Amino acid sequence: MSTENPWPLGDLALTSPRLELRPDDDEGLRELVELARQGIHPPERMPFTTPWTDVPAHELGVNTVRFHWRQRAEVTPTTWAINFLVRLNGTVVGVQQLAAANFPVVRTVVSGSWLGIRHQGRGLGTEARAAVLSFAFDHLGARLARTGAFEDNPVSAAVSRRLGYREDGTQEVERRGELATIRRFVVSAEGFDAHRPEWRVQVAGLDRCRDFFTGWEHSG
Repeated sequence: MSTENPWPLGDLALTSPRLELRPDDDEGLRELVELARQGIHPPERMPFTTPWTDVPAHELGVNTVRFHWRQRAEVTPTTWAINFLVRLNGTVVGVQQLAAANFPVVRTVVSGSWLGIRHQGRGLGTEARAAVLSFAFDHLGARLARTGAFEDNPVSAAVSRRLGYREDGTQEVERRGELATIRRFVVSAEGFDAHRPEWRVQVAGLDRCRDFFTGWEHSG
């Protein structure tokens, strides 16, 4: 009987100096739910376009695993959203998403993330973002990476600028029943290369799942 993990992304791992990032699994999601219940942001602020944290604890758990299961199930060889669980010393401290649509042609990725509130302010978010950017540019052949942050979330914007992103316009959205502005950011492979950290991300398990990112028709 084969003991190989039937889910190709199950063996993928990105390692930076302090962190390990792996695509979400059910055991890790239990940790992630407890982390979210302990708090991600002050209650008077909302860093997400969808205010998914504005629900009771039991709903937060169900909604979180449902969201991750749905995104995992909808991965295709050209359009995907991979939610990497970010671990520090083996403990889940947050999530870093890397997503793309029509990646084999467009070669553009989009990122989003959050850390548990007690893990913020230590540079872990910058390190996790740098890890997935290194993965996207160095191992997947991405051309551009995009992200965004509300105007009242300067910490996220500062992370983007630190990694070489430049501003790329604004977008007005509804947030908690009020108008809010998102600042968009974009960075090219060359722009990131000029601002990348001294370390290089270590990647394991990519051979089994490369086609999930680059498309069957583009695989060797």
